[in-house]
Amino acid sequence: MKPHKLTKENYQSGQVVLIDKPLNWTSFQVVNKIRWLIKQHFGIKKIKVGHAGTLDPLATGLLILCTGKFTKKIETYQAQIKEYTGTITLGATTPSYDLESEINQTFDVSKITSEEIQGTTQQFIGKIQQQPPPFSALKKDGKRLYEYARAGEEVEIPKRTIHISEFEITKIEMPNVEFRVVCSKGTYIRSLAQDFGKALNNGAHLSALRRTKIGDFSVENAVGIVEFEEIIKS
Repeated sequence: MKPHKLTKENYQSGQVVLIDKPLNWTSFQVVNKIRWLIKQHFGIKKIKVGHAGTLDPLATGLLILCTGKFTKKIETYQAQIKEYTGTITLGATTPSYDLESEINQTFDVSKITSEEIQGTTQQFIGKIQQQPPPFSALKKDGKRLYEYARAGEEVEIPKRTIHISEFEITKIEMPNVEFRVVCSKGTYIRSLAQDFGKALNNGAHLSALRRTKIGDFSVENAVGIVEFEEIIKS
């Protein structure tokens, strides 16, 4: 269900707000904007608002926001399985595994077949070991990994166990490969794109990403920031 007009008490006692995050916004910026809108409209000095799972600035789609007492439920929502759609671009790698950084290496994709691409997905189904990208917010020795990466420092990033239950190729238009993935908490789709390129003895990076589901929540029931503002002011 898309959000309808609620009272100040509703937001304070606790609400789940589903936002369709726009491109180039950080998850933190979305939380700040929604908190500001609620405070401004209802004249509240303070209200808790948090999100249940970060989306990168270059990703769009479902962001679960919790207000008031519902912020205690954030960890529960974070643990649920997630569905993404997006595009992997073959033939080139970037240090960040996506378009946040410039291409650093190119490869010939002329001999890669559709059958190879479809078949390679099977290597990633089930419980696998994945290395998080160097440009991520994970901490090592008290510093974010992206801080090391931006300073040009190489650090050892331990792999971790994730689970991918579905990995479907939905369209191939070389060098772009569109996909749908259903995966566990802690999965980095950027790393999946990088590893997919390696599995094809090539290179790849993530060029588009959209989160479509978290557990039983769907982006179809989410609203954009402008629409949320219209609802709250109506």
